[in-house]
Amino acid sequence: MAVTEPAPVALPPAHEGILRRQALRESAARTYARSLPIVPVRARGMTIEGADGRRYLDCLSGAGTLALGHNHPVVLEAIRKVIDSGAPLHVLDLATPVKDAFTTELFSTLPRELADDARVQFCGPAGTDAVEAALKLVRVASGRSGLLAFTGAYHGMTAGALAASGGATDVGVTRLPFPHTYRCPFGAGGEHGAELAARWTEYLLDDPKGGVPAPAGMILEPVQGEGGVNPAPDRWMRRMREITQERSIALIADEVQTGVGRTGTFWAVEHSGVVPDVMVLSKAIGGSLPLAVIVYRSALDLWRPGAHAGTFRGNQLAMAAGAATLAYVRENQLAERAGTLGARMLARLQALSADHPSIGDVRGRGLMIGIELVDPEAEPLTVTDEKGSAPPPDPALAAAVQQECLHRGLIVEVGGRHSAVVRLLPPLTLTDEQAVAVVDRLADALRAAERSPYRRAAAGQTR
Repeated sequence: MAVTEPAPVALPPAHEGILRRQALRESAARTYARSLPIVPVRARGMTIEGADGRRYLDCLSGAGTLALGHNHPVVLEAIRKVIDSGAPLHVLDLATPVKDAFTTELFSTLPRELADDARVQFCGPAGTDAVEAALKLVRVASGRSGLLAFTGAYHGMTAGALAASGGATDVGVTRLPFPHTYRCPFGAGGEHGAELAARWTEYLLDDPKGGVPAPAGMILEPVQGEGGVNPAPDRWMRRMREITQERSIALIADEVQTGVGRTGTFWAVEHSGVVPDVMVLSKAIGGSLPLAVIVYRSALDLWRPGAHAGTFRGNQLAMAAGAATLAYVRENQLAERAGTLGARMLARLQALSADHPSIGDVRGRGLMIGIELVDPEAEPLTVTDEKGSAPPPDPALAAAVQQECLHRGLIVEVGGRHSAVVRLLPPLTLTDEQAVAVVDRLADALRAAERSPYRRAAAGQTR
């Protein structure tokens, strides 16, 4: 009797097993992996290839870390050069030629008034550690413990950085209103709303009964990133500089995400002409590898040796990659290109709102863009923008757009106070053709999400 061979068992693709094991092994705190279930195996420039063979345009860029995109040749060459030289890779805070070259390149990009009288502290590998260092620095220098921070802010995940972020509470942190044209807390919007926010800040600081702990510093983002891509008006930035200078309060600019050309100038504070006392830098300065520093006026350099340390503050590969990235952005005028291309993308996205009432606002600076999605059929919120009542945010639609984008080979992030802002952070090497493709895919994803039944079901569950 003939033996019948058993039918072959179809095995799931390897990437599905990787995703399944990730879900079983990794913590409930994982974030991007939940909304972006892909397994990257290769990447170059703006393109990521998944283990399933699909290719994606990456508008997340490591949350803004990849200024030059994935595996840029100048970055890879800088890393190989250090490895091939036999140089030590771990040196704590010792001086090395690699560190000296990085520091020299970094200082050449800073606002001149700061660079001419600056000190740099290499921190742990993440931006949140640099924020901690900045807060410690200004408290030591001033002898005061209070801190001024803003609604909607995000500065990191360690204790002090979280206390300064918008979603936390801390008795030593005074929360101030950040100007917001679309959802102005004063119902004014525009320059008038920003002026009201500045007046409130000034009034609160000068009120002897205001309950404000004596502030050592004010920390702000020139463009709030995680808060929903909210650019600070230049005039308001200058007012914050005046207010802090008049009261001997150190101004800390958190340029972790806005720095290295992303907003159309090398550093976002340059739009307003403001020179802060402290700049917090990370993400793109490491050329895709972990690196974080603070740069500050020498008059603040009053802390003792060892006041802020960290085992991994001497990452030689990151310094080499970072120096190469900074030089490439500077020499190729990528900041200026980000401003030009970003304005073009903003205009195309704003034009979409005529056919899509669910687009409440399109905003940003350079290649840091946000599209706030709303429910136009719901009752308007009591807080108004400069044009009238603003509809409530629609986080279910934003989540649906993100998934529809992924189906079309486009990776985007969702953020903002209500998780209703679709965020674009493409690399500064974005081509004209890629910029067109990003907007086209996003527009198509929005049309599909607006029709999707699972979006309507999700929206119904949240109301």
